[in-house]
Amino acid sequence: MAERHENKTPEHQGKQIYDKNETGERIRRQREKLGITRQEMAEKIGRAEKYYADIERGYCGMSLDTMIDIANCLGLTLDYMIFGDKNMRKLSDEAAVILFYLESCDESKRRKALELLKVYLSD
Repeated sequence: MAERHENKTPEHQGKQIYDKNETGERIRRQREKLGITRQEMAEKIGRAEKYYADIERGYCGMSLDTMIDIANCLGLTLDYMIFGDKNMRKLSDEAAVILFYLESCDESKRRKALELLKVYLSD
């Protein structure tokens, strides 16, 4: 006698789901919140702008390396980026913007920016 297997969706099995559309939407919202263009993001992660735009639109998936690069650039954890758990935010929006631009600078500019930030915040 053949066993009967029920068709269960991942939601019913208690698993989290990787939804490309929702992931892309979270990425887009964070990028826009930080004031970063698609072109800047694509350059920062070393991918074509069209490919990056397709990720945001949910048209395609991405490799783990690409996920990590995007999460790091936007100051997000992979959990939040992929599954949307708001308790998993890595950095504040302001800190993510600062890191995005600091990482684009050479060492000399980073040191100068840090000195200026220290002076500004020391009041």
